[in-house]
Amino acid sequence: MALKDKQGKSRFGFSHALNGLKSVITTELNFRIHLIASLCVIAAGIVFRLEVMQWAVVVLVIGFVLVTEVINTSIEKMMDYLKPDIHPRAKAIKDMAAGAVLISAVIAVVVGLLIFIPEILSYIQTVFVNFAAIYPRS
Repeated sequence: MALKDKQGKSRFGFSHALNGLKSVITTELNFRIHLIASLCVIAAGIVFRLEVMQWAVVVLVIGFVLVTEVINTSIEKMMDYLKPDIHPRAKAIKDMAAGAVLISAVIAVVVGLLIFIPEILSYIQTVFVNFAAIYPRS
């Protein structure tokens, strides 16, 4: 059964997907925090001139975190709809979904450290070498 818009025309899922993303962005603080962190990582990647494979890994882990956050939000909203009262099983389900976000975020941090620490150390070394060349010891 195809979805129909107000004029009765069949609609592809992009409009629904965009509505869902708009909803998550406007209602979920954690998603916005992840977006800001993602933009900071992308900016750092530009500054450090990451290689193609490094970019691929960074983009994948950013996507991993954002997708798990959207799934977590969906599960939370579904549980709130199905069980508006506090219920131990509903809480456990919501906690598990939040745990998935935590796992993805920890993995993203570890990957970020593996990619960016060598870049930062190389930058620091370059600064010190240049400093030593400009101001040699007497």
